[in-house]
Amino acid sequence: MKKLWLALWVCAALLPRAAALSAAAAVTMDADTGETLFAENADSRLPMASTTKIMTALVALGEGGLDRVYTVKKQYAAVEGSSMYLEEGERLTLRDTLYGLMLSSGNDAAAAVAGECGGERAFVDKMNAKARELGLTDTRFENPSGLPSDGHYTTARELAKITAAALRDPVFRDIVSTKTCTAAGRTLVNHNRLLSLYEDAIGVKTGFTRAAGRCLVSAAERNGRTVIAVTLNDPDDWNDHIALLDDAFSRYSEVTLHEKGDTLAQTQVFGGETDRAELVAESTVTAYLLPGEQDRLRRVRYGEKFCYAPVVRAAAAGTVEYRLGDAVIAADRLKYGGEVLLAQEKRGLLDRLRQRLAG
Repeated sequence: MKKLWLALWVCAALLPRAAALSAAAAVTMDADTGETLFAENADSRLPMASTTKIMTALVALGEGGLDRVYTVKKQYAAVEGSSMYLEEGERLTLRDTLYGLMLSSGNDAAAAVAGECGGERAFVDKMNAKARELGLTDTRFENPSGLPSDGHYTTARELAKITAAALRDPVFRDIVSTKTCTAAGRTLVNHNRLLSLYEDAIGVKTGFTRAAGRCLVSAAERNGRTVIAVTLNDPDDWNDHIALLDDAFSRYSEVTLHEKGDTLAQTQVFGGETDRAELVAESTVTAYLLPGEQDRLRRVRYGEKFCYAPVVRAAAAGTVEYRLGDAVIAADRLKYGGEVLLAQEKRGLLDRLRQRLAG
């Protein structure tokens, strides 16, 4: 009985409990595999304030043309709420506007992005189409900024999925990981304090309205794994995200996938003394995995399916990747594990050996 209580206490200590969180909804998710690591009220439809702008940026990046210059229209500069302080008539690039969108949380930037990518109504339609493409059923957008609207909502889990899709874009990653920059002649400071508070943080977005409360999406990367945390309506979001991210990373353990010199595959050889050659690992490779992930890993080899003799020991022979679904968890280079002579070379060596013995 004592052992049972001890086990329950350890589990409780490792998991962030609902009572310990201030959020109305929360989730942590592996960004690469989509696996949910923790969830509390994660499927309830709630307003998400300016975390909406993650989808705004994702759709805009898909439109391309980031370095084209446009002229700020009056309606962009007149939008209420948080601002990057666009001025009617000034000229700047869409790229600079995206920095104002994600760092300064500019509602004016959101209006400009939407306006310059087909117009706001058409752009919001693209946001909703992107949500459907991602398989989301509890997310709907009515504007590109996150201003309050009854039909504008998401869930913590689906917001994490949007973020995972956005983080696959290297430009998005660069933007949201930037603490401060100069864009269009103005200094922009990232509102996301976790970039300073949490060593492994890589972004992504804050949000607040009276209707939604404090909303926060964060991401952190450690030991090759990326975790996303989302809280909606959370008055203590900075501390909660630190606890959620720490809990998530504590679930991964280092596993050796192969040792240096291990034979990982064979390849067919034509014209040699033997028809097979071993392919060996160049390095010892480890990965940080969740329980059960090692059993689901697929090892995929890249390189020629066959080769011609002679084969030289330690010559490059391709690469190998370990995959969880579409996510690459680890990789290594392959080398030939031995030499394979041409068949006629082998006969020549045997003839020379016989001659020496006879001599």
